[in-house]
Amino acid sequence: MNLAPFIQVDGTAFSASCAEILRARGAPVRSCRNSVGLNELDYLNAVFRFQDCGQLEEITLAAPVVTLGVIAVPFSSLRPFVLAHDSKAFERAGFIISPKFGFAFDPQCPSWVTALAAHCIDSWRAL
Repeated sequence: MNLAPFIQVDGTAFSASCAEILRARGAPVRSCRNSVGLNELDYLNAVFRFQDCGQLEEITLAAPVVTLGVIAVPFSSLRPFVLAHDSKAFERAGFIISPKFGFAFDPQCPSWVTALAAHCIDSWRAL
């Protein structure tokens, strides 16, 4: 996963619409509304979650390595990396959330990482 926090993930900008994702990737394997009220496009190796208004909220990818600029962090080192470099990191529902780097992950569920839109951090904090 190449991440520019809150801006883009692997070339997909957080400003992308649902229609743009569909044009770029085609029909998803599965499309649904999840338990927290977001609309999902599931492509098996990537999941895009949108608000009803069409705003992209989250992008979840299989990410054995997360690249932040020139730093590449293997999933197995993500927890210690976040705890060492993000003093505002917190844990909710088994996930570690990094406000500084704009992602959440479950250390028990390798290697899925969810990149977050900036306004999503408060929603995770409120869980």
